[in-house]
Formats: sequence, structure tokens, C-alpha cells
Amino acid sequence: MDTRVKICGLKTPEHVAAAAEAGASYVGFVFFEKSPRNVSVELARDLALDVPVGLAKVALVVNADDGALDALMDQVPIDILQLHGKESPERVAEVRARYGLPVMKAIGIAEASDLTQIDAYGNVADQLLIDAKAPKGAALPGGNGLAFDWKLVNRKYWPCPWMLAGGLNPENVGLAVQMTGARQVDVSSGVESTPGEKDADLIRAFVKAAKEKPAPKL
Repeated sequence: MDTRVKICGLKTPEHVAAAAEAGASYVGFVFFEKSPRNVSVELARDLALDVPVGLAKVALVVNADDGALDALMDQVPIDILQLHGKESPERVAEVRARYGLPVMKAIGIAEASDLTQIDAYGNVADQLLIDAKAPKGAALPGGNGLAFDWKLVNRKYWPCPWMLAGGLNPENVGLAVQMTGARQVDVSSGVESTPGEKDADLIRAFVKAAKEKPAPKL
């Protein structure tokens, strides 16, 4: 089975096209003002309208209230909502019911004790994004280019599908897939030339590496 790839933090038609042509399964748009990958609702709408059929459009939000989500959903044709803040399981269920769309909940992992959240969220979300926990005091909840110990999630099976994120790049994604058994991977900073600026060649290289036979174990 091919590894499914999500390219997150896209801001230009060129890079959306590169992700589509490379064979990505998801494209992500970030709605978080502190992020260098932040896009306006207007720009996201234009980008989303050009996304080829069959490529899932994901909106990443952080602790967004109903008003912000209403404005987003009214204007941007989104397929999946990614909640990347401190949303509770109850809030995840509420958002899922309100908008009738699949919800992906991001969970930050740094040590084994962080895994205890997974069952609670896995029972209310449609997918989980298992990411590296942001350092204390970090401005961004994700997209920091940090990895966590992949052994913590090695061959884990949870209540819903999951996606591996955190510090992935074209050089290490094959090994990450092999070590964890992840069938889906997410990348943002790992395919950028500078923070917030995607590189089409790196996007293509990442998707190719993720879908090829994984690298041998170390």
C-alpha cells in the first residue's frame, strides 16, 4: 500500500500544483496568524478552488471559535478540519457535529505519558495527527521542524487512522515509515527553502521518498 502524503502550509498555486502532480493525497492550508504559513480566507478560497478533484483539502486551525470556523467554512471549500490547538475531546466532537466534516486532531508527543491522550481523541476524531510536542514557550503548536522518538509509536494501533508528523523531510521519511508502520505522513517545514516558503523540488522529493520502498532500519 502506498504511503499517503499530506503537504501542509501551502500558499501558492505553484506549490499546490507540485503537491498534486507529485501524488500527494492531502494539501493543507494554515489559518493561524502567528505562523509564517498563514493564509487569508480569500487566498485559501482561490487556492482551494483550483485543487484537483480527489486531492483532499485540509484547513489547519488553532483553538478557533465557532465564529472563525463559520467564516472559514462559508468561503473555503474544505474537506477536512485539522484542530491543532488545545481543543478538548468534547470540542472535537462538537466541531465534527456542527460542520458535518471529518475532523483530524493533532496530538503532540514528547514522551510515553503523552500517548494517553490518544484513546480519548481517537474515539471522537476521524483521524489523528501524531506530531512532535512543541517546546515550552514556542509560538507555534506545530511546523517547528522537530521530530520525536518514533519508537514511541512503533506499530501502534489506535481507534482511528493516524498520520505521522514532526521533523520529516525527504531524507528521513522512508525510515520513519518503516520504523513506525505509519501509512500516512505529514510535512510542512521539511519541504521549505526558508520558513513558510515551500520548494517544489523538495515537495516532489518528499512524496517520492515516502512512496518508495522504505529505507532499511538502523
